[in-house]
Amino acid sequence: MFRPIPRRTMLRGMGAVLALPLLESMTPRGKAQERLAKPPLRTAFFFMPNGVNVSRWKPAGEGEKFELSPSLQALKNVKDRIIVLENLTNKRTEGRNGHWPKVPAWLHGGFVKRNAGSDIDVGGVSVDQVMAAELGNRTPLPSFELGLEPTRSGVDNAGGGFAMLYGSHLSWRDPHTPVPKEIVPQLAFDRLFRTASAGPVVSGFNPNQAAVTNALQRDDLSVLDAVREDAWLLKGKVSSADRVKLDEYMESIRAVEKRMENTLKPQKRWINAGRFDLPRPGPGIPPDHREHVRQMLDILALAFWSDSTRISTFMIGDAQSGRRFEFLDGVNSYWHGLSHHQNDPGTIAQYTKIIEWNIAQFAYLCERLKGLQEGETNVLDNSQIVFGCSIRDGNKHDIKDLPLLLAGGGAGTIRSGRRIRSAPETPMCNLHLALLERMGVKRSSFGDSNGVLALS
Repeated sequence: MFRPIPRRTMLRGMGAVLALPLLESMTPRGKAQERLAKPPLRTAFFFMPNGVNVSRWKPAGEGEKFELSPSLQALKNVKDRIIVLENLTNKRTEGRNGHWPKVPAWLHGGFVKRNAGSDIDVGGVSVDQVMAAELGNRTPLPSFELGLEPTRSGVDNAGGGFAMLYGSHLSWRDPHTPVPKEIVPQLAFDRLFRTASAGPVVSGFNPNQAAVTNALQRDDLSVLDAVREDAWLLKGKVSSADRVKLDEYMESIRAVEKRMENTLKPQKRWINAGRFDLPRPGPGIPPDHREHVRQMLDILALAFWSDSTRISTFMIGDAQSGRRFEFLDGVNSYWHGLSHHQNDPGTIAQYTKIIEWNIAQFAYLCERLKGLQEGETNVLDNSQIVFGCSIRDGNKHDIKDLPLLLAGGGAGTIRSGRRIRSAPETPMCNLHLALLERMGVKRSSFGDSNGVLALS
């Protein structure tokens, strides 16, 4: 018979600390031992720039009888955990620049100020940071901001005079202060598991800065080696099922470590291979974009599984991302350029391949979380994860009927596996208000909301 252990039990060692997934041995004291501690609810926002191919996005069928559209086919294994949201908009971004002011407004619905670069004002606090301000003290990291591209500076005068900084950040602590995102997998991993890395993010603005290089040059042991003794002692205190789960958890951590180690090695002998317009990746950033994405998503999954954080954002690209996807057959130009397809069939075909590859990465995250058990449920069931764009069609920059998905069961509060068609021009902030409500954050309104989106 095992004795209950505290929910916030951690494994500690020299320079390392591991938060743990929910174990059956974490039964609250005074409760029947057969009852598990209630899994926490998590919230994440997965942002994709440059819009979608509208003709392949919208599903057929109504309600629970909807059919996945061509662009959403990658989600077939989690269709019953997905809601397709329609007719939501950010009204205060209408008629303004195509990209820059729309990105920060995606999570708060405010009016983003046109500026000269020094007078930043996005008009609100992002919904993830509202959650973090009230709930962040319950986890080692109040929130966890991830991305793939370094922050851009300067002003886009050709696009209406907006700071390009706007397009690099979803999370805003206040109207003037973005929350830096981590783009280097090793440093994101370290923030979760290394005690020496609990300070501010160092790579959000410039992955080539000395602090990044120095951090990556450390010859650290695996975090598992550092906590080995603590792990051995814990296994003697928990049930056999928990010992199996701990082994699975540690194997997942080590798998991520090995992938990061493997990508750092070729980094040191990186060769341009004749592409003079292709810059050397920043320190610690995998040269293969596919590997970069998967490492970051695996780290996000670990963050939620371990309850290191319950609030996260992930930018698979920044505003006007010009990333190339030459690993996709037939794609030979830049993402943002292809989004302005002017109805050219060949350009649309390339644009569509990029969109659907990115949706497949969202599907990967959902399936990964679905596979992480928490008692009779799983991490996806105990999450609410928004996927979408701040514009609808990259060719038009329209903001009505934004492409949006909601994944997860909201810890039993969301009826998923359906299509929800709201009234035209329903504020996206109605969705944010519904997510806040489920996280236990009380608000009568948020941004330009005019009600709470019904999700149950």
